[in-house]
Amino acid sequence: MALPEKRTRLGVLASGSGTNLEAIAQAIEDGGVPAEIALVISDKPGAFALERAERRGIPVKVIELSDYPDRPAFDRAILAALGVAGVDLVVLAGYMKLVGDEIVDAFPGRIMNIHPALLPCFPGEQGVRDALEHAVKVTGVTVHFVDKGLDTGPIIAQEAVEVDEDDDVETLHNRIHLSEYRIYPKAIRLFAEGRLIVEGRRVRVLPG
Repeated sequence: MALPEKRTRLGVLASGSGTNLEAIAQAIEDGGVPAEIALVISDKPGAFALERAERRGIPVKVIELSDYPDRPAFDRAILAALGVAGVDLVVLAGYMKLVGDEIVDAFPGRIMNIHPALLPCFPGEQGVRDALEHAVKVTGVTVHFVDKGLDTGPIIAQEAVEVDEDDDVETLHNRIHLSEYRIYPKAIRLFAEGRLIVEGRRVRVLPG
């Protein structure tokens, strides 16, 4: 009898409501992503992402920066939790801190983030607002691997979103979210299928 294929174990870091976490979990449940969420970690004890995870029976852990003497100790606590959970891929889903260097070193090419703009344009926390202030006609979503810079890692996938003349931050962000819910599970699926090859700044996608 053939042994079941190993499913990629995800460790999700979230600070907020967890809508991307929900989209990823639903894609896994629907059979579109050969992975499992092994652990959800939040630096915010009140984050709704924790409740979303608990509703689905996903293990959760709160790791607050204020409980540790410094940032390196905080990062090591996260790294230890990911290790205990046997995580293969770290997924940032609204995680509002830069990932520490020690974590990046421990998961080279195995940390994903999603950003609400077409990188390298408009990095940082205000990507949607910056796009509107620059009056661009098209913005979008980027999934990328995390390196030690701010939104500078190799790009895995992008999806364009048109900007309407009457858009404000909320309306544009709402449409960007819809793109995020499509593109993030697809990027994770490609990783889980072993189809992503990083060559310097380029990420090649192998045919399925």
